[in-house]
Amino acid sequence: MKIVQTGIAGLVVLEPVVHGDHRGFFLETFRRDTLEQAGLPCNFVQDNHARSAEAGVLRGLHFQLPPATQAKLVWVTRGSVYDVAVDLRADSPTYGKWFAETLSASNFKRLLVPRGFAHGYMTLEPDTEFQYKVDAYYAPHLDAGIAYNDPTLAIPWPTPAGTSPILSEKDRHLPLLADFRTPFTL
Repeated sequence: MKIVQTGIAGLVVLEPVVHGDHRGFFLETFRRDTLEQAGLPCNFVQDNHARSAEAGVLRGLHFQLPPATQAKLVWVTRGSVYDVAVDLRADSPTYGKWFAETLSASNFKRLLVPRGFAHGYMTLEPDTEFQYKVDAYYAPHLDAGIAYNDPTLAIPWPTPAGTSPILSEKDRHLPLLADFRTPFTL
């Protein structure tokens, strides 16, 4: 597995080796020892699977507050997404910076999102399936987020011209980064 640095400490793209032939393909989707050897230890405790029926569904930017912060390993098994992670670690030199990567069923890329990041994605195709591992259990009372359209972040979501992202009611009312007092540190 190739580990690609993003320029934000701890946030990496994983590119697995895909073995394919006329029958299909095989790949290792996760190897703890590979991450540990790269100084990226993760003890995942829960797997999640989301399906979005339409292109343009935007989920995020989400995170969990302490003491239930989560690292995530995310990937797509059907369709594709524009995936974004935002550094919310107060003492990080990249605080407020974001990184985006297209993840798809055909490119097999994964994004390892450390604790202290907001995370979100927009589906680029209908019937997209998104999967992820987390290293802390879901804690609804500690669920939080930042507005996807925060002008300070200025994330260029790939929304088709003349349309708006398809959002949950919760995601319509998330605060701006300037109104969030981060509890996260490096």
